[in-house]
Amino acid sequence: MSSTVLITILSLSILGLIAALILYFVAQKFKVFEDPKINEVEVALPAANCGGCGFPGCRNFAEALVKAENFDGLYCPVGGADTMANVAQILGKTAPEVEPRVAVVRCNGTPEFRARTSIYEGAPNCTIVHNLYSGETNCAYGCLGLGECVDACEFDAMYMDKVTDLPVIIDDKCVACGACVRACPKDIIELRKKAKRDRQIHVACVNKDKGGPAVKACKVACIGCGKCEEVCNFEAITIENNLAFIDSDKCTLCRKCVVVCPTNAIHEINFPPRKPKVEIKPQNAEA
Repeated sequence: MSSTVLITILSLSILGLIAALILYFVAQKFKVFEDPKINEVEVALPAANCGGCGFPGCRNFAEALVKAENFDGLYCPVGGADTMANVAQILGKTAPEVEPRVAVVRCNGTPEFRARTSIYEGAPNCTIVHNLYSGETNCAYGCLGLGECVDACEFDAMYMDKVTDLPVIIDDKCVACGACVRACPKDIIELRKKAKRDRQIHVACVNKDKGGPAVKACKVACIGCGKCEEVCNFEAITIENNLAFIDSDKCTLCRKCVVVCPTNAIHEINFPPRKPKVEIKPQNAEA
């Protein structure tokens, strides 16, 4: 009896040893040698793992940076220029200059401009509502107001305004990771160039309907009239599908388009108040 137990134990031990040897040789044959600089680059990254760089995590982004010949198309929006400069120093490469971006909500459909025509009582999720119907107003393009973009932001850079039912972006906290852009099923959030003093000029509308139906659904909708395009001297404005779009990379913030917009669909943010026009009387006018 004891000899049977001993043989069994010995047999299992030998099988275990053989399996261990096989696993060892297999592991050695298929061993992947990883560049140690990947760890250095990963440490230099902000560890946000937000996906703003286009990769699922900082580790994957670090691998891409190490393997790439140059940094074309590779940028960490959270770390910004300083982080990319540190990474470039580690890898002995040159970091390209990328202008900072900030998220912008292209909708101004507040209750005073866009009346509610129905009431939704389902799950409070923008994607679900978007897949079910056009929303609680007659504008099928505007914000649904359920805050899925806010939930997607990992940097507390957004909140829902209880009065306007629209998301508000805190420029100082926004890192342009693009999580809110990807989360919005209506595509009303975009990343635009961050100008000095956080000044912005953009069309706060994405309605592609013709003028009449657009204004009927929302009083401040863009009607695609083209007046803004006519006064722009920098080819920064284009009209497509009854909708104006201002290219933030070309816009010089001259504000001419804001003045001529008949529906106030173009917003100017963080600018000083306009000076009132002073009427000058003719010299021969009576006192």
